[in-house]
Amino acid sequence: MRSHLRWPATGLLLASGAVLVAACGGSKSGNDDSAAVRARVAAYTCPEVTTSGGHASSGPLNGSRLQIVTTVAPITSIIANIAGDRADVVGAIPEGQDSHTYEPKPSVAQIMTDADFVFVNGLKLEDPTRSIAQNNIPKGGEVVDLGTLALPEDLYLYDFSFPKEGGKPNPHLWTNPPMASCYARLASQAMSKADPANASYYADNLAKYTAKLDQLDTLMKQATATIPESSRKLLTYHDAYAYFAAHYGWEVIGAIQVSSFEDPTPKEIAALIKQIRSTKVPAIFGSEVFPSSVLEQIGKETKVTYVDELRDDDLPGAPGEADHSFLGLMKFDFVTMVTSLGGDGTALAAFDPSDVAPDGAEYPQ
Repeated sequence: MRSHLRWPATGLLLASGAVLVAACGGSKSGNDDSAAVRARVAAYTCPEVTTSGGHASSGPLNGSRLQIVTTVAPITSIIANIAGDRADVVGAIPEGQDSHTYEPKPSVAQIMTDADFVFVNGLKLEDPTRSIAQNNIPKGGEVVDLGTLALPEDLYLYDFSFPKEGGKPNPHLWTNPPMASCYARLASQAMSKADPANASYYADNLAKYTAKLDQLDTLMKQATATIPESSRKLLTYHDAYAYFAAHYGWEVIGAIQVSSFEDPTPKEIAALIKQIRSTKVPAIFGSEVFPSSVLEQIGKETKVTYVDELRDDDLPGAPGEADHSFLGLMKFDFVTMVTSLGGDGTALAAFDPSDVAPDGAEYPQ
């Protein structure tokens, strides 16, 4: 990852229970027009929008370098690739934390006080962190909701973990490469406006970065074609692949998420086991950060391969390594899913996930 990038020190809190959420037939997205919505998501292009323009365009607020705060690690990595060595980037949510439930520490408010920009995902993913940003960002600074800008409301997907009646759409746009490219474009626009002296630098980084995302997208489409069509189904620990699935023509059949210290009911587990058997999915996927004994047991019961290696918000490898990047995260997850479902991940595995800008990163120990 590039740029002066760091996270505030904090402990990692793990929950040990699980709650089962799964669909047994019916709409995949929770919308009556889900098939039409998914078709439009599959044909997604970044809308012609810009940030709100709240930041003064006369240069960084501190007179030297842009000070940028981000939220989850995938977004931090995307932003850092555009910022390169011309701005300081701070990730407010440590890797491996559940961004839906993360409660920011007092230190997070402090890092907002000097920010030119706070880039958040939006779509109600990290509301507590966004609220702190709004209350602490200096005059002339701007909170940028990347997901809200990148995705028109008529393309919102609602599903097992994000039912429409709950009012929160699935916010995980970044697992879909074209939407991640849109995040990068919006970030480049904002930085270029606020720091015109370095606008050409940010634009150059954007071109290089989106070219890599386009390459990853092409490789994933090719890899999908090698998976038997009947096996392009996902049951995951975390419901993070709705937009990914719509784009590549996969089906998300369910998700299990850590949310309390209570186990799923026997009835819920039985329903999911029945669904796995009826769909004949060859593998189910858990998280390497939040192990699920429930998923493991379901795998044994159904004689389906349980792969407990998917990553959500934690980047592979160690800081400074090529794989420790958003591109590395997507490469790892895509290869894992493709090969586990019977496809050929050889070309994906050869993809270079290294960042595109000079390395000036500072990482926490």
